[in-house]
Amino acid sequence: MPNQHTIILMQPYSNRSTRTFMDFDSIWEAMDGICGLYERKLKDLNPTNGNITYDIADLYNFIDGLVDLSALVYEYSIQAYLPYDRQWIKQRTFDRLKRLANH
Repeated sequence: MPNQHTIILMQPYSNRSTRTFMDFDSIWEAMDGICGLYERKLKDLNPTNGNITYDIADLYNFIDGLVDLSALVYEYSIQAYLPYDRQWIKQRTFDRLKRLANH
């Protein structure tokens, strides 16, 4: 996947003040960032467990539990950002984890 600047827009809770964004140099890095958010949440919930595992369904539940989540990906051919929804993000995180598992 080409290095396309990617901005993740998210709102974890219903309070609008929780809106935030993260930006990454590529789609893969953005998906790693979303997985990292979930992994940090798991570590916060299980501080004494040094070996935390999860499956794709757990990650999807985390993603679905966010009030809002979307991505803006820079498309060089039109020199603009294209918006993508939660389902697109879920598919890309799956693709990323599958790729990591195969290496």
